[in-house]
Amino acid sequence: MRMESDIFDELDLQLLDALEVNARASFARLGEVLGVSDQTVARRYRRLCAEGGLRVVAVRDAERLGQDQWMLRLRCVPDSAQAIADALAQRPDTNWIGIASGGTEVIFGTRPRSPGDRDDLLLGKLPRTPRVLEIRAHQMLHRFYGGPTGWLSKFRVLADDQKAALRNDTVRAAGPARIDPEDEPLVAALERDGRAGYPELQRVTGRSESTVKRRLAALLASGAVYIDVEYHSETIGYPVAAVLWITTTPAALASVGKALATHDEIAHAAATAGPCSIVATAVIRNTADLYTYLSGPLGRLDGLQHVESSVFLRRVKQLTYQRPAR
Repeated sequence: MRMESDIFDELDLQLLDALEVNARASFARLGEVLGVSDQTVARRYRRLCAEGGLRVVAVRDAERLGQDQWMLRLRCVPDSAQAIADALAQRPDTNWIGIASGGTEVIFGTRPRSPGDRDDLLLGKLPRTPRVLEIRAHQMLHRFYGGPTGWLSKFRVLADDQKAALRNDTVRAAGPARIDPEDEPLVAALERDGRAGYPELQRVTGRSESTVKRRLAALLASGAVYIDVEYHSETIGYPVAAVLWITTTPAALASVGKALATHDEIAHAAATAGPCSIVATAVIRNTADLYTYLSGPLGRLDGLQHVESSVFLRRVKQLTYQRPAR
């Protein structure tokens, strides 16, 4: 799998990959691993933020926390999808939103904060929206790929020894993942900026720097929170993204999901309850490559019964950030 970009070079791609390995590594440490100065890393980082949509943010891992996650498909009246997507983007429980299917479909992910919020959205607001013609709800059951595992790792931009030098020394903690009430200010600050320094985190939480370091390390080690890296895939030569709605036989659900996790094209895949068995996101260079993938590596999987694809026309919201309308 090869990256092609008219905007960024190999060092930029290495920096993105390094951030997916350890997004809170200092510029000095990143520079040491990449073989450049910390000033070069800082300059490249700022450019990626300004021109490539780079954002580093903390994400609550709903699967590790045992919380509900849903993906919804809304079939809308023509010319209404953007307005519906913009309204959904204002909700704090939506984490990404896209418009697909010629502008008549809104696809989004939601993590309801409570059963009441879930019911309010699924049984209240959406059914009462007159321009929504159909609602399909898919509850996430099991993640095969994505979340803390970044898609860029499939490009093999960095060598194994470089990744080893970047990885945190923390070990996955035993016991259930949880976010205590006193951790909320810390997590909220990191959701705004996953690279916020300890003095800034100390200021917004009112806790000592040693306590902040200890609690952040515990949250990361337990898997309750991970630091995610967002960027515009089109800037690295992959402008096409599609959601794949996959139906398998029950016996093949796990094997198909595990196979998808190894495919370079797949950025996220999860087993779902709802109209299909698996929902996956493919990121590719062009529609010809999408055809090649659907008819080749995906189509050859044993136990596959049906595949429907929805190509995104526009991404409205990612990781709580709403993109400006074009």
